[in-house]
Amino acid sequence: MDDSHDTWMRLALAAARSAGERGEVPVGAVVVCDDQVIGEAGNQTEELQDPTAHAEMLALRVAAAHLGSWRLSGATLYVTLEPCAMCAGASVLARIDRLVFGADDPKAGMCGSLANLAQDPRLNHRIEIVRNVRSGECGELLKTFFRGRR
Repeated sequence: MDDSHDTWMRLALAAARSAGERGEVPVGAVVVCDDQVIGEAGNQTEELQDPTAHAEMLALRVAAAHLGSWRLSGATLYVTLEPCAMCAGASVLARIDRLVFGADDPKAGMCGSLANLAQDPRLNHRIEIVRNVRSGECGELLKTFFRGRR
């Protein structure tokens, strides 16, 4: 595994843990460009009562504001859980170069599990995908959270 992927995923895991401590589903995301974090967030759907406040969406918004452009060419999105349709679509629209994620999401993942929106050849942009970076740790964080909810 690429050491930089491990480093950035650790930051995404920290954002996920923080979200979990606030009662959110523990998913974290980090956007990196030129070896610098330009966006970082954890889920905030409960806190904001906003169905679009997924970690990826929030991190992409912060990154776009940081760059002053919605085009995030050259950026990599690190996320602890495989993105859903909304987040995969936003990543394509943001023109990120690469998506690195930890745990697969067999129920809602749209980057290889249910479908692969991020690499659909019918779209005008496709994203390089790297899967299973720190997947055990990412998956365990989610399992522990949901075990505590039941």
